[in-house]
Amino acid sequence: MAHDENAAPAGAQSFYLTTPIYYVNDAPHIGHAYTTVAGDVLTRWHRQRQENVWFLTGTDEHGQKVMRTAEENGVTPQEWADRLVESSWKPVLETLDARNDDFIRTTQPRHTERVQAFIQDLHDKGEIYAGSYEGPYCVGCEEYKLPGDLVDGTGEYEGLKLCPIHSKPVEMLSEQNYFFKMSAYADRLLALYEEHPEFVQPASARNEVLAFVKGGLQDLSISRNTFDWGIPIPWDPTHVLYVWFDALLNYATAVGLDSDDPADQARFAELWPANVHLVGKDILRFHAVIWPAMLMAAGLPLPTTVFAHGWLLVGGEKMSKSKLTGIAPSQIIDEFGSDAFRYYFMRAIPFGQDGSFSWEDLAARYNAELANGFGNLASRVAAMIVKNFGGTLPRTGTLGDAETALAAVAAKAVADAEAAIDRISPNEAINAVWTLVDATNMYLTETEPWKVAKLPGETGEDGLGVEGGRLATILVTAAEALRTLAILLNPVIPKAAEGLWTSLGGAEQLGLLADQPVASAATFGSLAPGTQVTKVPSLFPRLDDAAKA
Repeated sequence: MAHDENAAPAGAQSFYLTTPIYYVNDAPHIGHAYTTVAGDVLTRWHRQRQENVWFLTGTDEHGQKVMRTAEENGVTPQEWADRLVESSWKPVLETLDARNDDFIRTTQPRHTERVQAFIQDLHDKGEIYAGSYEGPYCVGCEEYKLPGDLVDGTGEYEGLKLCPIHSKPVEMLSEQNYFFKMSAYADRLLALYEEHPEFVQPASARNEVLAFVKGGLQDLSISRNTFDWGIPIPWDPTHVLYVWFDALLNYATAVGLDSDDPADQARFAELWPANVHLVGKDILRFHAVIWPAMLMAAGLPLPTTVFAHGWLLVGGEKMSKSKLTGIAPSQIIDEFGSDAFRYYFMRAIPFGQDGSFSWEDLAARYNAELANGFGNLASRVAAMIVKNFGGTLPRTGTLGDAETALAAVAAKAVADAEAAIDRISPNEAINAVWTLVDATNMYLTETEPWKVAKLPGETGEDGLGVEGGRLATILVTAAEALRTLAILLNPVIPKAAEGLWTSLGGAEQLGLLADQPVASAATFGSLAPGTQVTKVPSLFPRLDDAAKA
């Protein structure tokens, strides 16, 4: 869905993030959702920094893999792409609660026409020439493979060379193609990696790219003439553009590259270059080698960071529809909810590393961290305010060491989470926020407000707590911690954060949760006396409780 609200202030810093565009050869699985959720968490966070954010995702619809899938299903490639996009790829964004600003399809005229303008410009500059190529080709990767990239087959594939990612035999192809002079950019690429180590992250990905480029670059075959499902080469329509050369350009065409429209041109000037390209590690070379070389050849600015995250593993192998290990996001979300899905995958797996998914781990974390840790904290604080003060937030008394210490934890959590987001480490950001969840639970355990409520002078004749008493101080401090958590967790678990924000009266007093600057979460004291607090809805019912309901 397009995001068109909560505009940033005029002159705000821009933050442009992309996911890969996903192949439409099949429906999305949780590996695709993992990248999309990471992008959504990061862009929601930057929006709450009051930045001008643009979040792009979309679908890659050309190439031999899509063409063959369409043929197997008895439809044209365009019909297949239209069907998958509308039935699966766009709906999954709603399922994940993702707030993308744009959805690019590589069959849209805004993409195909601008790609042709780009490739024609490179041809006119002498960056492209005609030649021939022969080598092993993986249709699944849509990529010619180097001999060292292949593995030996076993069993039914005994004696054959396999793609290590798809575990299927490669095909030997020999074609007359057009080539991009990529080898000419090897030195400039190495200088880029040296001068801007942030360009490829994490460090393990950067080391891989460095070794690959130092091993020598070949010119890149950028056309195909053995099939016709692709963007025609403008000066030779008997060839279609190599799908990866086409696909990579989506990041620029979507925001206005080579558009004649003044509004598109203004957007491109505002947003380009991209701040972050999120990619899976299996497509790292395309983004960290081919893509910057293309931009260098065109004289365009380079993106700030290509971040390669790890794979989601099932049974020790990369998740894959072809291997029947693909799990649809709805299979998890129907049982646990979108917030729990987002939280689990963003916290349980260090971003940039491989991570194994298991239903047991998800269920255990849901109960321990979301239901018991966060959800129970939110509900009991609000319930105590309703019970002891009729739902009206009281005036505090003198703050003691315990209150000062909890406020310090909140300030540090904000600072640490901010730094983690800048490192593109959502798991570390959530870990930082969770220090406040744990500290607030401990604060209540140590201050024992349920006992304080029974002390002389803490309760008036009406049976409610007195203003300025110790009980009031404890509950207001806990409520302020919850306000901080609502703001910090909004990018991760937006539905639960909104429920908490509403119960704290934040919407009436402070405005929309999405408009709260992250920095405002670092200091207690925003919830004014008299604010109406209501009971929190059950944010994360325990799984055993949910089963009984």
